[in-house]
Amino acid sequence: MSTYALLEGLPLTVDSYELEGLQLDVSSGFTRKSTVIHLVGGGHEGLGEDVVYDAEDQEKLQAAGPVQPLAGEWTLGAFCDHVDALDLFPEEPVDGEVSRLYRRWAFHSAALDLALRQAGRPLHEVLGRTLRPLTFVVSLALPEPASIAPIAGLLARYPTLRFKLDGKASWDDELIAALRETGAVDSIDYKGQYRGTVVDTPAAPDWYRRIAEGFPEAWLEDPDLDAPGIADVLAADHGRITWDAPIHSIADIEALPFAPRMVNIKPSRLGGLKRLCAAYDHCAERGIGAYGGGQFELGVGRGQAQYLAALFHPDTPNDLAPGGYNHAVPADGLPSSPLAPRPSATGFRWEG
Repeated sequence: MSTYALLEGLPLTVDSYELEGLQLDVSSGFTRKSTVIHLVGGGHEGLGEDVVYDAEDQEKLQAAGPVQPLAGEWTLGAFCDHVDALDLFPEEPVDGEVSRLYRRWAFHSAALDLALRQAGRPLHEVLGRTLRPLTFVVSLALPEPASIAPIAGLLARYPTLRFKLDGKASWDDELIAALRETGAVDSIDYKGQYRGTVVDTPAAPDWYRRIAEGFPEAWLEDPDLDAPGIADVLAADHGRITWDAPIHSIADIEALPFAPRMVNIKPSRLGGLKRLCAAYDHCAERGIGAYGGGQFELGVGRGQAQYLAALFHPDTPNDLAPGGYNHAVPADGLPSSPLAPRPSATGFRWEG
């Protein structure tokens, strides 16, 4: 039986919903806003988190209020289909269609949480899967001029941390060697698959080569293989190239330039419960590894992504560090990897 088939028939009663705005100044130097969906029905509440990046889109959602026609008696599958047919944006989203996927997932995940709570069962029980300790990495973009100081500072306080770093052309050989010698860098993100965003990173053979050679055991995420010279530079590294930004569906996995060993499956980027479950099944059937990624969630969304990773790919370099690591100055006493499973007694929620 497919993963989705285990979930779609769950009964779901929806009476109403509410919206809760969240905000935080995060380590990447911007103010993150998100919206928690509180879906209410049958004396229970289900939660999901809208991680649309544009602050204006978040503000418009919150200002419009709970205007969607969601009340009724449903199955979980029928409710998700209903949500997919709605326009969840008061105006066209600033960042285009990918934002529609993020918002759709917020309502789907709230519905999954509510349906499970109404059934009195936790997600892992319904799926018949065992939760395992969750390995995670901390994702960082080093400041300019590039310095190892943020890494060294965190390792001094949390010596077992592992990292996923945004690679930069400004990194010289000395910095690359210092980072490598920490033994804590699991993956480097080239960010070569973004177009028209603030994180666009133009590809060039020289710095791609220095990164690949400087971190010979690290995963290499999202190179731009279409840029001149890049495919040649990474020709021997296909086995450690992973993909994140392009992955919104099974079709995107199948369209990659070569069969991947690993892909980043972000629940919100897949944009719906059925699509997410299908992607998990597709990767498992074809022996494709997976890891999870966060999107600066401020509320329940981070724990839900951790929950899924602990079920489907707990041992990979999941970019799902506890939210405290996103703070401009992370506090003392944060959890270390791996995270012990901490599911709620019922529903789709991670405690704490």
